[in-house]
Amino acid sequence: MTAIQLPATSTAKTLSTRSLVTAAVVAAPLWAVVSLAQAATREGYDLTRHPLSVLSNGSLGWLQIANFVVAGLLTVAGAIGLRRALHGTPGGTWAPRLVLLNGVGMIAAGLFVMDPADGFPVGTPAGMGTLSWHSYGHLAAGSIAFIALIAACYVLGRHFSRAGNRGYAIASRIAGTALLLGNGWAMSGGKAGSLTLAIGAITAMLWVSFVAARYRHAR
Repeated sequence: MTAIQLPATSTAKTLSTRSLVTAAVVAAPLWAVVSLAQAATREGYDLTRHPLSVLSNGSLGWLQIANFVVAGLLTVAGAIGLRRALHGTPGGTWAPRLVLLNGVGMIAAGLFVMDPADGFPVGTPAGMGTLSWHSYGHLAAGSIAFIALIAACYVLGRHFSRAGNRGYAIASRIAGTALLLGNGWAMSGGKAGSLTLAIGAITAMLWVSFVAARYRHAR
């Protein structure tokens, strides 16, 4: 039998979509590994006291700034791929839009640097001090990114529920709830709030990457 040849334009579009979705697969693991490696090695940093965003300060602060921007750009590209991959499905409209907004928020959070705080970098006075304009910008960008990511997880939960994939639907909602609770605890000033926020954010981000990987292999 003669093999069926796909049109060149169709093949190119499939490869392009796969490349874009791959960006979403890479974004969260990259951000998590770079952030946690710094958290474990930078002098004076304590994840139970300091949010990962504060790593954007000090002589190596450029590394976390770049981490936010690169991961954000990858997330934006990945959202475009997910829009194509999820086209025509229950979550095909809003999940990619929310992932895109999350990526834009990450980029902005990288560009607006959080102030030094509570002893980090070494030599910084204890406590938070008066917030600068760029720290307020970081908090606003981070809030947008987190809200969009939480909503994306819940939309994916509905998407998988309607597709009959109960396990993925539950996992999506757990990931969104982990970030919702972690962020809420941190904003309320709860003990080790920066740790709960980090756990929630990384959980939700990794879930989106996992979903992206699923659709990448399905192409």
